[in-house]
Amino acid sequence: MPIREATAEDWPAIWPFFHRIVTEGETFTYPADLTEDQGRDWWLLSPPYRTVVAVDDAGTVLGTAKMNRNHMGNGSHIASASYMVDPAHSGRGVGRALCAYSVRWARAAGYRAMQFNAVVETNTHAVKLYRSLGFVVIGTLPEGFRHPEAGYVGLHIMHLAL
Repeated sequence: MPIREATAEDWPAIWPFFHRIVTEGETFTYPADLTEDQGRDWWLLSPPYRTVVAVDDAGTVLGTAKMNRNHMGNGSHIASASYMVDPAHSGRGVGRALCAYSVRWARAAGYRAMQFNAVVETNTHAVKLYRSLGFVVIGTLPEGFRHPEAGYVGLHIMHLAL
């Protein structure tokens, strides 16, 4: 699956599923009333960080990932990433391809580990995917996320040594 650097021209294809995922409120800690301009500013990162899109053979954006350091200063050797897959294209390996890509990016950039700070425990597909790629849950913040249907659920901190 082709994965390439995202450009400002990709945003109109990203925004509809980005907006849907954020407003559904099941997997991201972003505010549900996030505006399009705020979303673009939060998602499309400048170097040395990276935002990418996974596309099909026709160039349709299937999903996106952003990759960055997790902390600054003496913690800047730990990478992080976030992923969104267009629900119309779920179940096709897009998330796995984006996650594997981000791990390769972090290794090539010299990071020592990757850490996800807020993986909603009810997001079982993501938890299973990350575990299959070697991530482990190193802690859970009890009731750290208010899920619209499940109520207060935990937020996993997941880690992968690189």
